[in-house]
Order: sequence, then C-alpha cells, then structure tokens
Amino acid sequence: MTYDYILIGAGSAGCVLANRLTLAGKKVLLLEAGLPDKKLEIGIPAAFPKLFGSSVDWDYHTVPQTNLKSRKLYWPRGKTLGGSSSINAMIYTRGNRADYDGWDLPGWSYEDVLPFFKRSETHTPTLERRSVFHGYDGPLHLETRRYTNPLSEAFVAAGVAAGLEQNSDFNGEKQDGVGLLEVFHKRGKRWSTADAYLRPVLSRANLTVKTGVRVGKILLERGRAVGVEYRMNGQLERTYADRTVLCAGAIGSPQILMLSGIGPAEHLRSVGVAPLHELSGVGQNLQDHLAVPLPFDSKQPVSLDKAETLPNLAQYLLTKTGPMVSNVAEAGGFVRIDSSAPAPDLQFHFGPAYFVAHGFDKGPAHHFTLGPTLLQPEARGQVQLRSSDPFHEAEIQPCYGADADLETLVSGLELAREIAHSKPFDAFRGPETLTGGLRSRAELKEHARRYAETLYHPVGTCMMGSGPDAVVDSSLKVHGLEGLYVMDASVMPRIVRGNTHAPTVMIAEKAAAGLLEG
Repeated sequence: MTYDYILIGAGSAGCVLANRLTLAGKKVLLLEAGLPDKKLEIGIPAAFPKLFGSSVDWDYHTVPQTNLKSRKLYWPRGKTLGGSSSINAMIYTRGNRADYDGWDLPGWSYEDVLPFFKRSETHTPTLERRSVFHGYDGPLHLETRRYTNPLSEAFVAAGVAAGLEQNSDFNGEKQDGVGLLEVFHKRGKRWSTADAYLRPVLSRANLTVKTGVRVGKILLERGRAVGVEYRMNGQLERTYADRTVLCAGAIGSPQILMLSGIGPAEHLRSVGVAPLHELSGVGQNLQDHLAVPLPFDSKQPVSLDKAETLPNLAQYLLTKTGPMVSNVAEAGGFVRIDSSAPAPDLQFHFGPAYFVAHGFDKGPAHHFTLGPTLLQPEARGQVQLRSSDPFHEAEIQPCYGADADLETLVSGLELAREIAHSKPFDAFRGPETLTGGLRSRAELKEHARRYAETLYHPVGTCMMGSGPDAVVDSSLKVHGLEGLYVMDASVMPRIVRGNTHAPTVMIAEKAAAGLLEG
C-alpha cells in the first residue's frame, strides 16, 4: 500500500500532523516505537515522575559530562502515543518573541508563528477578558490548575518582594516576571497531544497507526525518499509513500537520518553505514536547558512530598481535584541575570516538593525547591550513532558545563536564595537542604556541577536554515532530497526561552499548513 505521508514518531509533533493531514483527506501512516498510552499514571498530573524509567520512557543517558563531575545524565523522553507530552510536567510556555525573530528565517518570525500557537490552543484564562495572544477553539486545552499548593503562592509573593514583577500570563504581551504556570490539562487531567489531536481522529479511514515499530531507515531512490523500512512484531517490513516526515524528536530524528545514510559521511563510515547523502549538520547543534535544584526544608507539613495517599488518589479519581492535580512545577518566572540582555536569560521552576535528581531522590520530610534554569546556553553538543543497528541507543553528548553557562546558573542560585529568604517564605522556610554551608560563588558552582540536570528540552539536531550546517530549509524539507521532511523540535536553530512542548506543537501546526499549501 502507498500512502500520501508516512509520519515517523507519534509524539508532540506527529500527533498534530496526523490530525491536520488526514483532515485534509491525505492518506497517512503514523509509526510509533512505543506502545499505546494506557498507563494510569499518564493521566494523573502529579504522577509524572513515576513514568521516568518506565515502559513509556526511552530512558536515555548522556555520555559522561566532564564539566559536571563526569556524570552520565539521565534524559527521559516519551516512548508512547503523545511522546514526551505524555510523560512531562505539562508546563505550557512558548518562549520569547526574540527567539523567533532571532532565528531570522523567512516565515518564522514571531508574527508569523503566533497564529499557529493560537490555532493549537483552547485557552481558559483567569483574566476577565480574552487576549489577542491566545486561541480559544484549538485541540490543546490549557488551564490554570484546579489545585495550587500554598508554597507556590508564597513563591510568587516572594519573587515580588524580591523586586520581580508579577506576571499572570507568560505567553502574553511580555515574558518577564513571576507567576503561576499554565498547564495542558483538561478538567484536571493531563491533555497530551495524543488526547488533543490523535485520539479524536483514530476512526478516520485515511489514518493508519502502528505502535511497537522500530524504523531502521528511510528508503531513497535517485535523490528522493520513497518510504521506510521498519521492524514490527519481529518482522522486517517496507512501506511506501509520496512523502516521509520525521517527527521522532531531537534524538530519534537525526538517528534515523544517519541510519539511512544521510549525515556526516566520515562518521557514518566509522559505524558501518554507507553514506548516501552527505549533510554535515545532522546530529550537530544539540542544545538543552540545564537546571540546578535549590531545595529547602519546609517548617509546615504542606508540601507535596507526602501527597501520595489513598484519600488524595481517591479524590483525584472521583473528582479530578486535590493535590494529585498538581504538575509539581506549579510556579515559575523569567528574569534577566544580565540586565542588558534583550530577553530573559534565566527561568525559574518552583515546586512545593523535594525535586532533586528528577524526583528519584527523596527528602526526609517536607520541602520546596527552586530551580534556576539556563535559557540561552553557550554549549553545543551532538547526537551520533554507536552502530548501524537501529536498536542501539544513540550517543548523546550535550557538552554541558561551559563556564559562562555555569556562571549564569550560579547567579540564578544567588537570586533563588534571595527570593527564598524574603518575607512571604518566613512561615515556611527551614534550612537549605543541600547548600546550607555553601556561600562563595566557587562553592555554588561546585553545587551546580554536582546537581545540575536536564530540564528535558533537547533541540537543534536537524537545524533549519540555509548555511552549510543546516539540515532542513525553511519549509522543513531536507536539503538536497525530495519527499523528505523533519518536523519537530530538532529543527530549531536556537533553543527558545521557555519549555519546548508548545513550540513543538506550533512547528507541527505550521508545517502541516505548509505541506497542504505546497
């Protein structure tokens, strides 16, 4: 059977594309390596850390990071319908106007992309009137949570007391300030792209979805992608299409390109892959947001550390209310450590819990955690093949720990301390759990080296642009090949100032419109 489109990856981008392309009457095959999103914990917002390392997680690890105590850092990525939108913390931020204008690519300015953000969302604002920055009839439901912990309210008040502006909408007119974070929930439940875009259209006759599929390579004939080769239930299969779209993410998309012979020729030969189309930028330009936890003991037993109880779970299952509605990272903010920066260079994530090492480490009692997060890293890394076997995990080298990046994070830790020691936290603040004796910037930098972790935002490995290192053009077509596209977070030339789920959905919305117009 021949399809109009084969989509590789049913994550934040793939589900969007499947919906929009089939709505236009296109015959689509959607391939997903993971299994359906049936785990109970996917729908329960506060349960997302339980998905880490589970059957719905690729469970990636980086190579040892020289500048971070030679640690191999854990990178969770979704391996199920909805991809990482089914396992993440559900935060909805778009980035900054300066991000898209700064890409300096035709059709990708802020004014160009804003309509596609709006098209994707149904915004349920706390403001009294609608905003020109939001949409109100899109598939992706956005809410302020049905539950917010008092510690998160204290964080917002403390940020204001420390001199920051309160911001009720980080996706509106301006980004700077502190406030409660908006989440992709619908009536208290996680609302992934599988919920929003895919599940409502599964009955369409022109959509075929296959799960448990491992794509081995894209089939090329005379400079054109004609289909894919993959394994399913132990069987090797080939399927053909007019166009093939990679939406497997910042690790999966470059890995599949390289397995197909598309990428840096010398590297491909070194792992036994015959180069068929040289593109030196495939797998390069890897960027990510690095965050450092600053946890405090809480004098009052109000945190989420002990929220996992049968009564709270029952309340959630029956009414979709209570602490289990929390996405843990309930509040945050955007600040300019460098006052001359054109836009925020640091983001705060605040959780009313002990959130160290992705939630795997547990504190002894009640805590809250401030997490300064680097928004514009200098570090650039890469994704490479370890072998020609598609079942072998790719090598992930983010090159974390550039000195300028660590200096910004240390300044973020200092500001986090200032916020935590302001008056609104007086009733809650106990000792610093990990850093009480650390005072100098050098000591705080060592803390960053020991405890910094990914904030789950890898991008850039199939960069959009026109230069020698670009992988796709501004229409997201792979340079030098026909019928082959990449449409996911890997195409970002520079990481955005914010969480990357919303921009990935926007990219897919815009890309689908472009395909249908072309």
